[in-house]
Amino acid sequence: MRILFMGTAELACPCLEAVAKLPDHQIVGVVTQPDRPKGRDLQPAPPPVKLIAQQLNLSILQPERIREPAALDDIRAVRPDLIVIVAYGQILPKTVLDIPPRGCLNVHASLLPRWRGAAPIQYAILSGDRETGVSTMFINERMDAGDIVLQRAESIRSDDTAATLHDRLAALGATLLVETIALIASGQPPRCPQDESKATYAKKLTKDDGRIDWNRSAVEIERQVRAFNPWPGAFTFLGDTMLKLWKVEPLDRCDLGSGALQEGCVGTGLGTVRLAELQPAGGKRMSFDAFQRGRHLRDREHLG
Repeated sequence: MRILFMGTAELACPCLEAVAKLPDHQIVGVVTQPDRPKGRDLQPAPPPVKLIAQQLNLSILQPERIREPAALDDIRAVRPDLIVIVAYGQILPKTVLDIPPRGCLNVHASLLPRWRGAAPIQYAILSGDRETGVSTMFINERMDAGDIVLQRAESIRSDDTAATLHDRLAALGATLLVETIALIASGQPPRCPQDESKATYAKKLTKDDGRIDWNRSAVEIERQVRAFNPWPGAFTFLGDTMLKLWKVEPLDRCDLGSGALQEGCVGTGLGTVRLAELQPAGGKRMSFDAFQRGRHLRDREHLG
């Protein structure tokens, strides 16, 4: 089959590499987002998928909007039999969905219909799910609501962050994608409609979502820290100093008020957390003890 690959984020890179190794199929192009400003100097940086596509000497398209007439013409020109979409970052219009005769296939990092949307990995951890996984599905005009081809589950470990879980799901997604392409090539891929009554949604995250509400329970805050590592990052304020929290440990003690800081422990709405690793604004990641040595802390200061 002639396959057009559409992806942008790191999650898509193992999938692109896996498809490129398939001997009986040809990648006729890679569509990815335009280079975006990045870093303190805001210099344009290529998306991760573009770097992989360059290494593989694949043709690259970077339209600002996929529904632009010129972008549609470019896609039609390569005559794809199948379009594979992984973490691309734009919703595909019907004009794109109608192009490939074998359909448009998506790799999504959840066990659909749970956690449709932009941040399924973070929400799985945030909600205390014991497992998540990867789904391959045919795309329709509704967000992540198409018929499922294959699914594979992955346990969520007690110490998983979004980063560690992301890497396992990215590898799992590549394996599942290869299996799915083989089924599509055979002409008889399974198509299982999703149960709409079980659908949940993982909205796009913003930096403000990372701010900790100390009235929530210690367990919920610990999940938030893991779910938002590395982005958007869980944070709080000590006076005027922003502290990014990289690791906290929930405790059973309940003798501190919400947000009260004492000897590296912070009170919550239910229980207490110990600050294991943090990063003050403009500083480096460090233990709470190292942070405390560099700053005189009064007894029971408050975080907020």
